[in-house]
Amino acid sequence: MELKDRIAVITGGASGIGRAVCRKLAEEHVKAVGVVDISDNVGAVCAEMNAGFGRDVLLPYRGDTTHADFREHVYTDLEQRLGPVTLCVPAAGITRDRLSVKVRQDNGTIKPDIYSEEDFRRVIEINLTAPIYWAMRMIASVAMDRARRGLGRWVPEETMQGAIVLIGSVSSAGNRGQISYATSKAGLEGAQATLATEAVFHGVRCSMIHPGYTDTAMVQALGEDLIRDKILPHTQLRRLIRPDEIASAVCFMLKNSAVSGRLWADAGWHPSA
Repeated sequence: MELKDRIAVITGGASGIGRAVCRKLAEEHVKAVGVVDISDNVGAVCAEMNAGFGRDVLLPYRGDTTHADFREHVYTDLEQRLGPVTLCVPAAGITRDRLSVKVRQDNGTIKPDIYSEEDFRRVIEINLTAPIYWAMRMIASVAMDRARRGLGRWVPEETMQGAIVLIGSVSSAGNRGQISYATSKAGLEGAQATLATEAVFHGVRCSMIHPGYTDTAMVQALGEDLIRDKILPHTQLRRLIRPDEIASAVCFMLKNSAVSGRLWADAGWHPSA
């Protein structure tokens, strides 16, 4: 599928994998990328990259990806200014890591210390619910455009109309200390399989990439000692994956209509028991 002149939405686009995907899409000559991020620097990030590309290809939208009104504003603004959005990579995510269950002593009484339900709900909201709704809104953008043109069920002669890549994680297979993060990423697998089945009616593909430990602020926050002692020895590359390596894989998945399902880009990650 040709990416040139398409309109994309990338959440978490001001840093890490999301930022690298924005850059790769600009290199692929998309018409515009709606760069969605909650951070203050999303405008500066877009301005810097636009200057490098010599055109205003990246359009900043600052807000919380979990807010439905904000999501609708982003899509409606892009649709009214440029046309239907046909690419979506909802990459925004957070971690709230700790062991699921601990015990503590309070004045001689042993009590359970169970993972915060508030933290669990927040991680699920950002990592699981929000990406699904940003993806579904992109499918709606394509569906509405096709309906206005009097088109019904997609047929192969039309070529693919759009593509979504959900961002999973090697942690979806289970990872110590990541009960909320691992659950959220595993949940995306069910969403990907369902959307892939439904969205093709409108000519939209939905796939998913499971990156290994990537050199982002989220992974660096784990600490230098943990990365050196617990992560790098269990990867075949013996280094963190670069964000641009994941971005290249994401663009490949967007472009190649024969790619479906899930891709593990894990650098040979084989964790110990």
